[in-house]
Amino acid sequence: MNIQKIVESLHPLEQKVLPLLDRFSTFDDLVKNSGLKEVEVMRALQWLQNREIVKLTDDVKELVFLGQNGVKYVKDGLPEKRFLEAVKSKPLSFDQIMKKSSLTKEEMNICLGVLRGKAAVMISKDKGEIKVKLLDQGLRLLEKGFMEEVFLNKKFPLDISTLKDEDKFCLDNLKKRKDIVKVELDKKKVAELSDLGKSVLKSGIQIGNVIDRLTKEIISGGSWKDKKFRRYDVQINVPKICGGKKQHYRRFLDQVRQKFIGLGFCEMTGPIVESEFWNMDALFMPQFHSARDIHDAYYVKEPASMKLDPKLVKNIKESHEKGFGTGSKGWEYDFDVKRTHNTLLRTQGTACSARMLASPELKIPGKYFGITRCFRYDVIDATHNCDFYQTEGIVIEEGLDFGHLKGLLKMFAEEFAETDQIRIRPAYFPFTEPSAELFAKHPDLGWIELGGAGIFRPELVKPLTGKDVSVLAWGLGIDRLGMFKLGIKDIRQLFSHDLGFMRNVRVI
Repeated sequence: MNIQKIVESLHPLEQKVLPLLDRFSTFDDLVKNSGLKEVEVMRALQWLQNREIVKLTDDVKELVFLGQNGVKYVKDGLPEKRFLEAVKSKPLSFDQIMKKSSLTKEEMNICLGVLRGKAAVMISKDKGEIKVKLLDQGLRLLEKGFMEEVFLNKKFPLDISTLKDEDKFCLDNLKKRKDIVKVELDKKKVAELSDLGKSVLKSGIQIGNVIDRLTKEIISGGSWKDKKFRRYDVQINVPKICGGKKQHYRRFLDQVRQKFIGLGFCEMTGPIVESEFWNMDALFMPQFHSARDIHDAYYVKEPASMKLDPKLVKNIKESHEKGFGTGSKGWEYDFDVKRTHNTLLRTQGTACSARMLASPELKIPGKYFGITRCFRYDVIDATHNCDFYQTEGIVIEEGLDFGHLKGLLKMFAEEFAETDQIRIRPAYFPFTEPSAELFAKHPDLGWIELGGAGIFRPELVKPLTGKDVSVLAWGLGIDRLGMFKLGIKDIRQLFSHDLGFMRNVRVI
């Protein structure tokens, strides 16, 4: 390492602090002897540490200080000593002791507790009056002196690590009493020269002989000719600047939205608080289906029901019971019209697809997508959450078949998983036939499930649109895609508001 280049790159603050480090090591001493402000010394030390010239450590000590009462007792004596002095000649009543010793009522109570614990006094009743009598042990205490009093007359502050056992015993006793002593942590920065720092220091540092900024006076006066320009170190660690940016998952979702729009899809939306009608019934899911179990969906108490179009309710009821003229027999059960009005937190984004099919704004042919927040009961851990995002959509046009669906899924794999290696496996969903699951090969994680897809059943499409038309439907696990893209292994971090994490998460 070129020592001369290091010397030439030192900041003026470093030039002033570094020569002091062979005599002083604590931060306070460096501030006192450098003539610099605290912030300037700290900045210089941090720069020197970045260069590996010094090593900064924290010297932490527990120090004992005298409290307000401690200062008072050093001057006037401990209350228990004054108490014993008062009853030394003869037994006295409480009032007599207070008057003679100038103790407060609170101090009197403390003294009685301390002295009775040391078998120094005895309380007795003499002619109907309660008095305190000095015992032999109390007399010996007066003659020998109190350990606590010796402790209080030491020079404070005291470093606990240097105390002897008897001093620690006194400290423990005094800490239990009001404001006699207090223990505080004393934290000091200590700077130690490294081997490199010692070499730099030996090379000699000439303060004031280096220019680190140019002014018009220096240029016009020509004083720069007799000095050297400070060498700038472009490799030195500098404070990280964290500029403003979108929350990482919000940014990813916006990018997904832009991709769909770029592919010619229109965005569809719907409410988070949804009815069973749109969330399940309109999707041709029978009312006895297990997905409706209370352990899967969060039902809403207020409002407990939602207004619906009676004509659409009638169509869906007929579809469930008889198939709505599609050639299907339906599910052949009595559809509960009251239940279909119940409200819940949306469990699947496909509810938006059902709303879109019944909307007067539906265009045929048309392509629609949605990025929806959904809610299902689950145990929260690194891979599961009770609220999550789904992205799903529909493509509606006459004559679509499974071949078109395979092409659509292949396009999604290329766009969102950045791979052309896909697998399409048979699956089951109540509202599609045929149904399929899409898998794509991730370069690091291998085969991963991206989502489900299929062709909407006519029992779903015809009651909502009034037409026999093909509808391709698909849904992608957008949270998992986001984790892959962002390099996140815990799904909870997608929604994190921790600044430390968000400043360092991958930007895509």
